[in-house]
Amino acid sequence: MIIDTHAHYDDDAFDEDREILLAGLQAAGIGTVVNIGASIDSTKTTLALAEKYPFIYAAVGVHPSETAELTEEKMRWLEEMCARPKVVAVGEIGLDYHWDEPEREVQKHWFREQIRLARRVDLPVVVHSRDAAKDTLDIIKEEKAAEAGGVIHCFSYGVEVAREYLDMGFYLGVGGVLTFKNAKKLREVVAYMPVDRLLLETDCPYMAPTPHRGERNSSMYLPLVVKAVGEIKGLSEEEVIAVTEANARRMYRL
Repeated sequence: MIIDTHAHYDDDAFDEDREILLAGLQAAGIGTVVNIGASIDSTKTTLALAEKYPFIYAAVGVHPSETAELTEEKMRWLEEMCARPKVVAVGEIGLDYHWDEPEREVQKHWFREQIRLARRVDLPVVVHSRDAAKDTLDIIKEEKAAEAGGVIHCFSYGVEVAREYLDMGFYLGVGGVLTFKNAKKLREVVAYMPVDRLLLETDCPYMAPTPHRGERNSSMYLPLVVKAVGEIKGLSEEEVIAVTEANARRMYRL
């Protein structure tokens, strides 16, 4: 069964049909979903989803664009939440210089603090990095994030950066972007990397694969990503599903 390693089913985009959609996932071949916190509020709704649905697990954390809300008190709350039985990672955390808010020093401070949290509680990290390749890599090395392990979600850099992360033992998250016509760089990364370090993800409701680009994404579209990975790696779709499921179970300790 396919594991969607990065979803946001607590997002408002699913308010009208969330229960119907989630109820149909397993029949569509999606066995497990990891829902990812992106703020304090979305971490709370993520935890609620994981409590309600047996096949949903949770990552708790604050996305770089939301880090202005963080305080030491909120970090203590996040640490408490890490002890919940269905919490499998700290994330999504990282750096996002595309929008460049809040200021970079704020993002970097709370990225470091959330890596330290992950190391304390012995959970992997789910890292968001956009237009911030060098700073992300530097902080991950300085804070010894590889000791926690984890995934560089929605990987968007080239083979040289991929090699750095793979050498440290990280997984790379691959989703609908792989099917885009302009995804040459990501296709090169997927061709280069060992398949046992690849995780399937949607980042839904964002990043729907072709031919659904621009629509609301969901785990139902992951077979299109499976097909694209298989074509690049010379594997059957069944082989891609089997190995990426094993990868996700290993990283998230499911």
